[in-house]
Amino acid sequence: MSDDDRGDASEADRAAPEASSGGRNGQQDVVRRERFSGGPARGFLSSLAADERIFAADLAVDRAHVVMLAEQGIVDAEDAAAILGALAEIERAGHGALPDGEDVHAAIETAVVDRVGDRGGRMHTARSRNDEVAACIRYRLRTDVLDAAEATVEAREVLADVAADHVETVMPGYTHLQPAQPTTVGHHLASYESALTRDTARLLDAYGRINRSPLGAAAFAGTPFDVDRERTADLLGFDGLVRNSMDAASARDFLVETTAAVAALATTLSGLAEDLVVGASAGHVEFDDDYASTSSIMPQKKNPDTMELVRATAGDAAAGLNGLLSTLKGLPRAYNRDLQRAHGHAFEAVDAVREATEVAAGAVATADWQVETLAAAAGEGFSTATGVADLLAAEGVPFRTAHEVVAAAAERGDDYEAVASAAADRLSEPLTAYVDREAVEAALDPAESVAARDSVGGPAPEAVAAALDDARDGIAADGDAVADRRAALSAAADDLATEVATYA
Repeated sequence: MSDDDRGDASEADRAAPEASSGGRNGQQDVVRRERFSGGPARGFLSSLAADERIFAADLAVDRAHVVMLAEQGIVDAEDAAAILGALAEIERAGHGALPDGEDVHAAIETAVVDRVGDRGGRMHTARSRNDEVAACIRYRLRTDVLDAAEATVEAREVLADVAADHVETVMPGYTHLQPAQPTTVGHHLASYESALTRDTARLLDAYGRINRSPLGAAAFAGTPFDVDRERTADLLGFDGLVRNSMDAASARDFLVETTAAVAALATTLSGLAEDLVVGASAGHVEFDDDYASTSSIMPQKKNPDTMELVRATAGDAAAGLNGLLSTLKGLPRAYNRDLQRAHGHAFEAVDAVREATEVAAGAVATADWQVETLAAAAGEGFSTATGVADLLAAEGVPFRTAHEVVAAAAERGDDYEAVASAAADRLSEPLTAYVDREAVEAALDPAESVAARDSVGGPAPEAVAAALDDARDGIAADGDAVADRRAALSAAADDLATEVATYA
């Protein structure tokens, strides 16, 4: 390069060699610094867009905190009124109007200061974003969990109603996808109502541990201000406190419990969906058009697409649980920025599974069970064999011997003659010495076989009807439990609004 060429070089080019003794390496160092300074890191840190979900929760938490600060004399009433008025304006403007910030919490505080000046910063007295965000997540998640629990209650109502309509609708029952014993559509659907009962219980149990207030923990070591933690808990409808301040700020096990509960629910739904898909393939059940689709090329097809998607939701929920556990594993105590990525797994899982619950319930409610086809299939594969063996055992034949007799009969047919022939080969006396022909033929009939199994929880129509009566009691109780929790949250929201109105 000539001297004249150097004279035409930019100031940055001339300065670059001086930036490092490495000459060209120094120039590259400047370029790297310019490329990676500022924007990328700040954007990576920000959760503002994702925080839209907890925008309303943060406003509620801010209001409760400010009311408590004013009541405790930590912030004067005039400043409290100004802050609360600004929060009302921010709420009306919506999340999209917030200024840029690392998260929704900082953005709301900035918006308050923009409206009322420096005194807006008093809103953050005696707290940290650590206890604030933990409170916001709990505040929002508890409602989502109630929504999911309510969806399970409604699904159980559907299952119980349809089961009641089909307590006498005989169908094949399977183990290992092989014909096993006849049962009924009512018994089959009632089994899923029973499973969903436990899913409801898990969600309500999780709610109890979600609905605890971490506010007042500050960063993790509490605060020297004379805060009233119980007051903010009451104003926000929390049932109590997470008392230890370090635990309050850092704990996310309530996310694990919630995500595990919805993953279990998704697994229940996936089993129901699989049974319905298989049933549709066999011609045992037909889906309403709203829950099926046609092929783009094969006009004769009616595909149970919604149930296939319900089935797949179990994978989404399991992945969310695994992602959450992986994020939390090995974190040191108190706050770590990893936690910013934790709650999304729970929110996404609960959304997906709640929707899947509603869709599965709709599919069952509108499906058409093919009664004649089911009855014809109920006895396939000598599915009444166990009933015949039980009959012989009840008449004094050792069960293992009876099992051998019926197994031998299965190789010859599935009628009385096959059983009588096998009995003649293996028993010391003719079959009629133990049981008459009418009893054997009744045991061979799928409907009679079902009716004979009338023990508690069995498929006999009377047993299923009794189980459904009990199920309806449980459905009503769980529905009341969800409603009671919603009412408590609504009452707390009204109380908070009343207190805010005394200032703003």
